[in-house]
Amino acid sequence: MTDITTEKATAAASGAAATEQFRSKQQARTAEADTQRVDTLVTELLTATHDIIRRHQVTYAEYDALKAWLIRVGEDGEWPLFLDVWVEHTVEEVAGEVREGTKGSIEGPYYVPDAPILPAESTLPMREDEAGTPLLFQGQVTGVGGSPLPAAKVEIWQADDDGYYSQFAPGLPEWNLRGTVIADESGNFRIHTIQPAPYQIPTDGACGQLIRAAGWHPWRPAHLHLKVSAPGHQLITTQLYFTGGEYVDDDIASAVKPELILSPTVAGDGSGNEVTYDFALDRA
Repeated sequence: MTDITTEKATAAASGAAATEQFRSKQQARTAEADTQRVDTLVTELLTATHDIIRRHQVTYAEYDALKAWLIRVGEDGEWPLFLDVWVEHTVEEVAGEVREGTKGSIEGPYYVPDAPILPAESTLPMREDEAGTPLLFQGQVTGVGGSPLPAAKVEIWQADDDGYYSQFAPGLPEWNLRGTVIADESGNFRIHTIQPAPYQIPTDGACGQLIRAAGWHPWRPAHLHLKVSAPGHQLITTQLYFTGGEYVDDDIASAVKPELILSPTVAGDGSGNEVTYDFALDRA
């Protein structure tokens, strides 16, 4: 396994990569903001901030500390991390209120589009000596009514056994543990990967400073990231967790939902674990 400790991943480097990915995604969006909507949201946000200041009698020393911290968030490129960890789960909750199919969860800052296309049964790109327990992740993609969705697209990405994501940490192959799996004619897929481990969000930057100051922990439970889509249906972005895993009940990102917890069993051939999880997509 490549020794990624020889060139340590930093919050600033990870943040810069996440910021660049977000900017690339935003370039494809052309929708203009509604002036009245912006006025309403920003006014209420500022009003809530003013209320906090008054209720807690915030001092100038505390105000200046906040300004310095906000500046550092930008310098470290950690706005994507901050927003995705502490804000996105509520935005996702609102977006999914009327969805009947599979529950969604946050995308997080480490998604990269256009991962290699793989067949319905495939092994994610990984190093020859990739650490971790082998995992067979299999299932079927259907519509909400149960009709199979042929050639559904299952995008999957995850951290390695050390908690690092390819393209956001040094020493990892470009597409390590990332792939776009095309389900078969019955919507079935079988993905061979490794079972991820819990990991800390970066703590050497501004977000870590906040975590220490507030006395929080920085851990996320082990999880698989997925985007599942099919023509004529709504794309679902979600994360899947593992029963009994650390931090499932205390996720720093508040993104765990009971419906998204997997219960792996020992694989039939004894080589690691396997789990089945089916996706139901809402009509577009």
